[in-house]
Amino acid sequence: MDFIIILYIILGILPSLVWLLYYLRKDAHPEPRRMILAVFFWGALSTIPVLFLQLGLNKILDFSLKNLQLPALEKILDLSWSSLNPSYLAVALIYWFLIISFSEELFKYLVIRIKVVGSQHLDEPLDVMLYMVVAALGFTAVENILYLFLPASQLSLELLINRSLVISFTRFIGATFLHTLCSATVGYYMALSLCRTKNKAMYIFSGMFIAVALHGLYDFSIMTLEGSLKIALPAAILIILAFLVFSEFEKLKKLKSVCQLSKKLKK
Repeated sequence: MDFIIILYIILGILPSLVWLLYYLRKDAHPEPRRMILAVFFWGALSTIPVLFLQLGLNKILDFSLKNLQLPALEKILDLSWSSLNPSYLAVALIYWFLIISFSEELFKYLVIRIKVVGSQHLDEPLDVMLYMVVAALGFTAVENILYLFLPASQLSLELLINRSLVISFTRFIGATFLHTLCSATVGYYMALSLCRTKNKAMYIFSGMFIAVALHGLYDFSIMTLEGSLKIALPAAILIILAFLVFSEFEKLKKLKSVCQLSKKLKK
C-alpha cells in the first residue's frame, strides 16, 4: 500500500515537473530556484481554499436546485449533451465555468498577485507569465495526485499501476497543459497591466475572462459532449491556447527592454 501511495505522488507530480522544465527553458534569465520552489509550493497550497470554496458553492447550488425542484447537481452533471434541457444546461455551465474554472484561475492569479508582485525577483514582463505557469504547475500537481487517489480498490496491482500511468499521461497532455496555458494567458495580461498606466483593471479582466472561458469550455466539453466532439473540441482549445501563449511569450520578450518591472513597481 505504501508503494502505491508513493507511486501516486510521483506520477501526480511528474507531469508538472516535465512542463516546469520546459517552460523554464523559455526564460533567458532564469529566476532563483528558491523563488521558483516557493511559487510552486504556494500554487500547490492554493488547492486547499479552492477545494473548500468549490465544496461550499456546490452545497449552495444543490440547495438552490432542491428549492427549484430540479435534480441534484451530481445527477445533472452525469447527463450527456443530448439530455440537457435549458435548465440543466444552465446548471452545468454555472458549475463548470464559475464554480470550477473561475475559482481555480482566481486563486492561481492571487498567488502571484500576493507572493510575487512587488518582489525583487520580478524584473521583466516575461517573469509574470513564467511565475503564473509555476503556480499553475504546483496547483495541478496536487490535483493530479487527488485524481490518482480516486477509489480503485477492486483492481489488481498491475491494473492499478497501468491505470495510474494512463491517468498521469492523459493529464500531462490535457489538464496539466491546460492549466499552464490558462495561467500563462492570465500572466500575459497581468504583465501588460503592470507595464501600462491606463486600463489596468481591464487587462486583468480580459486575461481572466479568456482563461476562464476556455478552461470552462474544455471541462464542459470533455465531461458533457459525445462522439468526436468530446475529443476534437478540447484538442482545438489546447491548440488555440498554445498558439496564443507562444505569441504572448514573443510579445513580452520585446517588451522587456521598455518595461523594467523592478523599477516601475518601486515607484
